[in-house]
Amino acid sequence: MNYPRIMIAAPKSGAGKTTIVCGLLQALKNKGIAPCSFKCGPDYIDPLYHRKVIGIPAGNLDTFFTAPDSTVALFEEEYTGDVAVIEGVMGLYDGVGGVEEAGSCYDLAHVLECPILLVVDAKGAGRSVLAQIKGFLDYDAYGLIRGVILNRISPSFAEVLAPLIEEELGIKCVGAMPEEKELILKSRHLGLVLPEEVKDLKSSQEKLGDILTARVLTDDILKIADEAGELGKRKVQWFPEVPKYEKPLRLAVARDEAFCFYYRENLTLLEKAGVEILEFSPLREQALPPNICGLLLGGGYPENHLKALSENEKMKAAIREAIEGGLPTLAECGGFMYLLEEMEDADQNAFPMVGALQGRAFWTGRLNRFGYITLTDRTGMQIKAHEFHYYDTDSNGEDCIAEKPIGNTSWPCIHKRGGSFMGFPHLYYPSNTKFVTDFTEAMKAYGRDESHFG
Repeated sequence: MNYPRIMIAAPKSGAGKTTIVCGLLQALKNKGIAPCSFKCGPDYIDPLYHRKVIGIPAGNLDTFFTAPDSTVALFEEEYTGDVAVIEGVMGLYDGVGGVEEAGSCYDLAHVLECPILLVVDAKGAGRSVLAQIKGFLDYDAYGLIRGVILNRISPSFAEVLAPLIEEELGIKCVGAMPEEKELILKSRHLGLVLPEEVKDLKSSQEKLGDILTARVLTDDILKIADEAGELGKRKVQWFPEVPKYEKPLRLAVARDEAFCFYYRENLTLLEKAGVEILEFSPLREQALPPNICGLLLGGGYPENHLKALSENEKMKAAIREAIEGGLPTLAECGGFMYLLEEMEDADQNAFPMVGALQGRAFWTGRLNRFGYITLTDRTGMQIKAHEFHYYDTDSNGEDCIAEKPIGNTSWPCIHKRGGSFMGFPHLYYPSNTKFVTDFTEAMKAYGRDESHFG
């Protein structure tokens, strides 16, 4: 299978990649083309926009988390429709630690043999844009950059600049976007605001798609995407078959405005292991789903819903009693903080939380332990993860060691109790599928005890 695909990358963050990608995806849909999308790197929120607002399949690919063959296998497994649009992260060549090629979107494009369109912020510049593009072309060892999109440029000046780019650099200018401030997606401390928090987002997205349709040569982009290298040479089963349990392994997964950071790949792995996912809302519901063998509390924005979470006493009690009764639990970042005794807001007002773990969470106003890490537990099991949070706690756990991929920085973290794994790190299960196998075995053991189900 050919897997037509294109990566949208940029020289740096803030150049307009996300806006261009969202507009391009909408423009393709408007033409009757079925796209799927991927986000390069560990970001949760961009795929949320693609799934919820544009209504297309969206996942994550990351060459720090997975080896090249597994990355290709993941892409092939999740590819659907007519073309894949892959959104880059940071600058094109910015990988692990900001200086390594590994983990960069260029590294991912190389692994996937994927053509790249470079989004260049042209505001306040003229011919200097050519020098910038030339530098990126000179650094492109594999000849992957196949086109340029100029962003934040007037249509009249784009008509002057685009021919110069094509004549002097020999690369196609496939579009030029004017500055549309009202259509730029808003951000906050953990990235973009959630889709459901943006007023009239659907109509804004449709307008953005109309602008891209008028200003970008989608037929040329599709032609470039169709010229991507042939995959399928490396066949890797990205998740080994596991014996199915005689009963459904029912996993309660928190999903609402407070807890919404989940990798599609993680949930797919659980389902392939025989897990039935049952979503529930710690904000609005008062009981866990019935007959569950496990609990998953993802990250998100619990700090924006402290009062509602704190006042839902029945849900807090249900979760606390279930965990104290041995329910295998995975809790990451916001989900982990929710399990502590209390959580403070930015003004140091304390709100009682679940209390399944001792300790309190507090706002620091700065990023803490930011970036990629590898976790190693006391048995030697390793899994890759990342941290991205402005909160800290006085009880981060000591059952694993987190190590940065560059330098000698490490620290203790994670509360590991039986089959439970609770702490700040966001885990990427495909980096070690044994983690999923171990957790489902803990779920099976819990499920065999009929006393848990009343």
